[in-house]
Amino acid sequence: MTDNSKFTLYSGGHRGTETEFGKLAERWGINEVNFAFEGHPSERTRGIRVLDEADLARGDISMEIVSSRMGRTYARAEKIRKVIQSIFHMVNNGYHVIAVGWIQPDETVKGGTGWGVELAKLFNRPINVYDQDKNRWFAWKNKQWVEETPVITDKTFAGTGTRNLSDQGRAALEELFERSFGPA
Repeated sequence: MTDNSKFTLYSGGHRGTETEFGKLAERWGINEVNFAFEGHPSERTRGIRVLDEADLARGDISMEIVSSRMGRTYARAEKIRKVIQSIFHMVNNGYHVIAVGWIQPDETVKGGTGWGVELAKLFNRPINVYDQDKNRWFAWKNKQWVEETPVITDKTFAGTGTRNLSDQGRAALEELFERSFGPA
């Protein structure tokens, strides 16, 4: 039997997917760390870790690199910079990166979630994305998305995704936890 207390979810605790990850972690007895920073509150207070300026600086990267990797530009780069920096901490701490969102034709994932996925690609981490248009799970393997139903086996994992979590996305997350950890 798996000792769920040996697992840790790293997330941001924001509305939608990240809040759902946190609720499921709590229900299954999994540790939870939610990265936040001043002025950017988290819906999840369990395991909250407020990043100070020095912490955020460790996740700093040129917005030109972010724009290049994501294939888009950011009009308010300074506003999104702290979000990008906090996502670094989620991916740096959680080995397996699991996201809910939309895989785009250029192989990136939509929104801020996409930066977490791109970092995971750069760090050569296992990645799974539940695509809410296709209502299926995918894994990044050999530089392409392939359909694959994930199981959480790594002791640390990052959970991120869209604020606009669908009912199908919510069900997919619950099924993931049940598949990975057994009944709650």
